[in-house]
Amino acid sequence: MFWYQIFSDGVEYEARAGKPFVPPDITIKQVWEAVPKHLFKKSTTKSLFYIARHLLITYLFYVFAQNIDLIVASAGGTSLAKQLLKAFCWTGYWCFQGFAFAGLWCIGHDAGHGALSDYGIVNDVIGLVLHALVLTPYHAWRFTHRAHHKATQSLERDETFMPFTRKDFKLPDGKVAVRMDYTEILEETPAFTLFKLFVRQFFGFQLYLLHNRKGNRRYPAYTSHYRPSSQLFKPSERPAIILSNISLLVMYSLITLYIRHYGWSHAMRYYFMPWFFQHNWMVMFTYLQHSDPTIPYYRKNEWTFVRGALATVDRPVFGWVGRLLLYNIASDHLAHHFFSTIPFYNLPEVTKAIKPVLGEYYNYDSTGVIAALWRSFTQCVFIEDEGDILFYKNRGGEAITDVDEKVKAKLNGKPVDGAGQEEMIVD
Repeated sequence: MFWYQIFSDGVEYEARAGKPFVPPDITIKQVWEAVPKHLFKKSTTKSLFYIARHLLITYLFYVFAQNIDLIVASAGGTSLAKQLLKAFCWTGYWCFQGFAFAGLWCIGHDAGHGALSDYGIVNDVIGLVLHALVLTPYHAWRFTHRAHHKATQSLERDETFMPFTRKDFKLPDGKVAVRMDYTEILEETPAFTLFKLFVRQFFGFQLYLLHNRKGNRRYPAYTSHYRPSSQLFKPSERPAIILSNISLLVMYSLITLYIRHYGWSHAMRYYFMPWFFQHNWMVMFTYLQHSDPTIPYYRKNEWTFVRGALATVDRPVFGWVGRLLLYNIASDHLAHHFFSTIPFYNLPEVTKAIKPVLGEYYNYDSTGVIAALWRSFTQCVFIEDEGDILFYKNRGGEAITDVDEKVKAKLNGKPVDGAGQEEMIVD
């Protein structure tokens, strides 16, 4: 790939864009039968090896940061060159340690699905510890994430990255609105767009945990993952929420002791800056998994588990870095939605096994991740208040793709003409 192509749409995205969408009628049985049974097996020993390896990588990044001043002092060149080298080293540390922190979260994510071990207690201990290290309430997140998997892309029941609607923006009726109507309400300067993107990338996950920002709006305003009595949870789940909060209090105490011993500047440089970068990477890959102009949302009449699982995108996020430090969470996410209890190290083989069954409904996008993020953030603006299968519209009120006209007629209860209509009628 030439350097400039990382800012261009991937060929897979271009093939989907503008193509009339026919909802899939693939069955879960077809998908499950394609996967060799040995890929479902979990190995506690193998999982612990990956965890130990990852902790070692994280520690080595920390050792590198401790020696940045020595590296700069031993380097030749002018004072300006040394300052630039120092800035480069610290930024590199924050970036890659951020990947390492995100990897800790990813392994904890698999623990939350019970995918690391056949023993539930092993999964939960690993998840509690690793998520506490990056200040995530393990059980609270686990319960709502489980709900997300049960209702992916369902406008009524999904939990995260819920889209705004025409009504939310107080836009005029789509039948009479012209481009100027959208421009007056939705247009913003590139600088403001960048500011919103920055806030969402670096603070969005914590805002979601704190008061359900961009979560499902069926919950009351300011619903929190940290409150055991929250409507996000069943009464029987409240003890686990308390346990998650206790694990966070332990981590806060350790950070406080570190600050008292080394000072705020050390804590900011070695822990909090990588922690902010971790959130950037996490929000990036989780957002791009489901938010794309070519990916549909469903209302209850048309949603099924298979359609929800297929409404996700596999991306080679940062290439080998994503494979090594993020444990296939972006490159094999579609397979993960079908088989959430399969260990991350088996997911590439699962993807390979189910691709022939999924055919054109396997969504892959080689668009560079920065370009894909900007594209989705600026083009995935709102959806319509009505309709059973919906695609994002941009600030001009335009969608990049739409439901096939014959399918749309069927959904609207109108007669469908033409050969092969039975193949388009959905269950």
